[in-house]
Amino acid sequence: MTVTGHGTDSGTGTGAGADADTTAVRALRGLEGDRSAVRLRAALAVGTRPDPRCVDTLVDRCAVEPDFFVRSMLTWALTRHPVSVTLPRLLREVRSEHSRARSQALHTLSKVGDRRAWPAITRALLSDADDEVARSAWRAAVVLVPEGEEGALAAVLATQLGRGGRETRLSLSRALVALGDAMAPALAAATRAPDPRVRAHALATDRLLRDPDAGFTFALEEAKRVVALGADGEGP
Repeated sequence: MTVTGHGTDSGTGTGAGADADTTAVRALRGLEGDRSAVRLRAALAVGTRPDPRCVDTLVDRCAVEPDFFVRSMLTWALTRHPVSVTLPRLLREVRSEHSRARSQALHTLSKVGDRRAWPAITRALLSDADDEVARSAWRAAVVLVPEGEEGALAAVLATQLGRGGRETRLSLSRALVALGDAMAPALAAATRAPDPRVRAHALATDRLLRDPDAGFTFALEEAKRVVALGADGEGP
């Protein structure tokens, strides 16, 4: 980002505009620091004093930032900027060839919450081979889905049942539960799927829907036992 002075003191560059530019330049340089604490403070500074000229740098940094807490602060900083500036940039980023860029852009879209982003939540993203991208897409989808399209979204999400490890499965179950009654037909069909992993995941999700306080690990292990015993309605 190139920042030029806008000082009100002729020839001195010491006005409020120049001070703001200096702060922005310092913060953006800090985002490239070697220490995560420095990058965290820099992201906080950019979010505290939003400047639309910083948006591209914030988005670019999201794609490469290794620290979870810094990424969270970068997302917060982006939500502090006008949606008219951030949304087009984030929509381009979800098509990136880099998985972290896609994942973080989707996460940020879920925090921005502007439903104009819905068309960008494609089936390809919802079934992305990278678990972090898929999880971010699931979370964004349940936030952005237009009224009346929840059932169709649930049907797509249900195709991912049985996927991945505990965290991935829990993320998907939470996304389905967030859709409420609209996901019932897709979940019911999944409980009769040929794949026992899909059936177990579907049953655990149903348990989580009926009893939100139930631990997911317990619900999943219980569902696996039910499937193994053939007590899910398909066995003897």
